[in-house]
Amino acid sequence: MNNAIFKFAKPENEPVKTYAPGTKDKELLKDALQQIASEEWDIPLVIGGKEVRTGNTGKVVMPHDHKHVLGTYHKAGEKEVQMAIDASLKAHKQWSELPWIERGSIMMRIAELFATKYRYLLNASVMLGQSKNPMQAEIDAPCELIDFLRFSTFYAGEIYSDQPYSEKGILNRMEYRALEGFVFSLTPFNFTSIAGNLNLAPAMMGNVAVWKPSTTALHSNYLMMKVFKEAGLPDGVVNFIPGQGSVIGKVITQSRDLGGFHFTGSTSTFNLLWRQIGENLENYKSYPKIVGETGGKNFIFVHPSATAPEVATAIVRGAFEYQGQKCSAGSRAYIPASLWHEVKDMVGDMLAEIKMGDVRDFSNFINAVIDEASFDNIMGYINHAKAAPDAEILFGGNGDKSVGYYIEPTVILTANPYFKTMTEEIFGPVITIYIYEDNKYEETLELCDNTSPYALTGSIFGWDRYAVQTAINKLRYSAGNFYINDKPTGAVIAQQPFGGSRASGTNDKAGGPLNLIRWTNARTIKEALVPPTHYSYPFLGEE
Repeated sequence: MNNAIFKFAKPENEPVKTYAPGTKDKELLKDALQQIASEEWDIPLVIGGKEVRTGNTGKVVMPHDHKHVLGTYHKAGEKEVQMAIDASLKAHKQWSELPWIERGSIMMRIAELFATKYRYLLNASVMLGQSKNPMQAEIDAPCELIDFLRFSTFYAGEIYSDQPYSEKGILNRMEYRALEGFVFSLTPFNFTSIAGNLNLAPAMMGNVAVWKPSTTALHSNYLMMKVFKEAGLPDGVVNFIPGQGSVIGKVITQSRDLGGFHFTGSTSTFNLLWRQIGENLENYKSYPKIVGETGGKNFIFVHPSATAPEVATAIVRGAFEYQGQKCSAGSRAYIPASLWHEVKDMVGDMLAEIKMGDVRDFSNFINAVIDEASFDNIMGYINHAKAAPDAEILFGGNGDKSVGYYIEPTVILTANPYFKTMTEEIFGPVITIYIYEDNKYEETLELCDNTSPYALTGSIFGWDRYAVQTAINKLRYSAGNFYINDKPTGAVIAQQPFGGSRASGTNDKAGGPLNLIRWTNARTIKEALVPPTHYSYPFLGEE
């Protein structure tokens, strides 16, 4: 019996490799890219640890070279979804009763495998399958994925050690049980690390998962699934079922054993599934825990005391890194008239330098958007701005999907603070600028707060501390992650726990203890050391 009282040390964030010219890391990553590009994977379902092939297949392609097929994947039908539910429930008892130290050890081994043996292969898979440049892939997976795993293990220990007070003659303790049933994890294309965390954060707390991965992130997600198994994650703890969302969601939401729903994606999809869960409430053993991070219309707000080079850099990086396909990407900016011309010129100069193309050319800052549907949607917004009388395209505005799904970084200027591209989520390389008069700072802050239904990220630029504090107060509920003199992207695990509210989700802060505790079902246990032997109390005595 392992009766050690063990505590995982607080980790440090995984160092980010630069892949600069002449480094060994760059050479190894190039080799991994060549290897993956030369292969065509067969991607099955993985249910109860076994590979399942349905024969109903689809293709995985490179977004920047969509004629290049990376793999063929099998789609789950209703039968396979039920098989995955059954496999998770079969694994539940043994996994949930395994000492948490043992579960943590598996998470730490997964992290170590990605930090060493599979680092370059995972990075290359993300680059080719999701069209990320080396830096964007590196900070996603492996680095953020590793951080999720290591910090979740540490935070789990903190949660388990948080115990109630015991009075004399009584022992009180708190048992942080796993949820009763399975967790359904529906994961996005844009961050492989999030896909891993949406499954493994609940698993760290003793839960089992049925995982519907994004079709446009299947290459890296399947690689993760294989590494989970190599690391010793028991069969059935996580079940991998690619397929059509409507087919999978119907079976999931009708299962009486649905214990939780862990989601990152669009607000409309989250709302639909929450509604379906609500319609089935009477069927469930317990109320499902619902945790979701959804859309955003993230802002960069500039005070006249700000410095133009810093603002311009934040716009270019915050709006256009990973083609604006981050939940946190800057999508609207409020700039004072006194700074506008200087900021505009600097943004234009940077965009003139930026190259766009294949991820295998490391000199490309911009790559492709994820697929044709996304391309068409983004170009629809750009074309709307081109035709509108109250907007103009300042930079970019062109797209070409003949080889890859390429859209130029696009800057729109509007005189209408409620223009379509100021209010609706686009999820592409597009930012819209609104210019305000310097003496209308507070009025425009209120405009920023009221313009969008979302509240994910936002930033304030300025060196007048009173003005910055005013923004902090007026925009209190406008962003769950708020930045001062920094772009609104790039949250780091354990440093800036991530999540927003309003139409941006439940704000349960992925990567931190607030998220982990949602995957527990607490039981209080009181033990009387010497129980009473008679019903009476002192007040019953007469004077």
